Amino acid sequence: MSMSKNSEHLVDDLVAKLKRRQLVGSSAVAQATLKLLIVVISKNNWTTSKQLLTLVKSVGQRLNLANPTELAVGNIIRRVLHIIREEFREAAGHVDSPKDGSSHQGGGHPHEGTNGLSEFAPLTTSSSMYNLLGETGSSSDDDVQYPSSLRSNIIQEIREVKDELENIYDNIKNQASLHIHSNEIIMTIGRSKTVEEFLKMAAMKRKFQVLVAESAPSYSGQEMAVELSKAGIETTVIPDSAVFAVMSRVNKVILGTHAVLANGGLVAISGTHMMAAAAKHHSIPVVVCTGLYKLSPLYPYDEDSFNVTFNPDSVLGFEEGDLIEKVTVTNPYYDYVSPELVNLFLTNQGGHPPSYLYRLIVENYDPNDRTFDL
Repeated sequence: MSMSKNSEHLVDDLVAKLKRRQLVGSSAVAQATLKLLIVVISKNNWTTSKQLLTLVKSVGQRLNLANPTELAVGNIIRRVLHIIREEFREAAGHVDSPKDGSSHQGGGHPHEGTNGLSEFAPLTTSSSMYNLLGETGSSSDDDVQYPSSLRSNIIQEIREVKDELENIYDNIKNQASLHIHSNEIIMTIGRSKTVEEFLKMAAMKRKFQVLVAESAPSYSGQEMAVELSKAGIETTVIPDSAVFAVMSRVNKVILGTHAVLANGGLVAISGTHMMAAAAKHHSIPVVVCTGLYKLSPLYPYDEDSFNVTFNPDSVLGFEEGDLIEKVTVTNPYYDYVSPELVNLFLTNQGGHPPSYLYRLIVENYDPNDRTFDL
């Protein structure tokens, strides 16, 4: 189905920003995607679940192709698709239920409750339920009369996800005092807003020291050290080459991440793998602070597909003359960190080991939405 001109313009605008990298960072991208989907769902005409799913998937395809390395786009699209499926299932359950509220007595179905509905109503075998999502059979749900409140219910659920994103930092940093203790030495790398808020909250109750690897060539670690020192935290900047040398003095490594993959692996700023491997060697616990919106159902079959390379001028400038003609320089922005190097994920829903992430994926995404095929 075609979108309204206003919606089409908004989608084109976000696609352009993603292609030009005018919008970067998982949080900013996720919130922009949610705002767009609220407009698309509320301002376009649709009457069936198949029409709405196709509409949202078409938006997801375009955004995902604009910048495949921003996995937060796909995560938000899949989260919204899951909400849509759940709301239609619930609506179809009400449509299929007896209107007189009569109950079956005596020889009723063993799984039926006192209201005459199966305990597994969302998964029942009624024809309208199977046709609900347009994935089985040849007919559609065009003949099912859904309540007029369905659109507003879907929008309300999406707004709750938006509120969740806005409160991500609060939900994570409130766990700080449980994981950071007095007189500890904490190590981190680069600048992560989530880690920054986490450490600042811990500093309100604990006195500890932070070592920040500068993360060359971006040197975002220096920016992190400035912000932490302003909050009264004793902070030391170390070169990336010194990480292994000082790791034996560290009590805990706390990392941020760009994305979390389905196997528990990380797509994080370059240098993160080196730090996590050094921590593993010295048996130092590695804690990753991240919101659930960064959790992706994708697996790292090709680790390089999640990476992006930047201008190598900051590594080897053109002023090097003859040398630059003899070498090939790559400047990757991300590292892949295997799940074996991570001990704990601190999310806005609490702490989880890498082995538990599969459960979070099942709760937040539908297996039919791994790709956005129409």
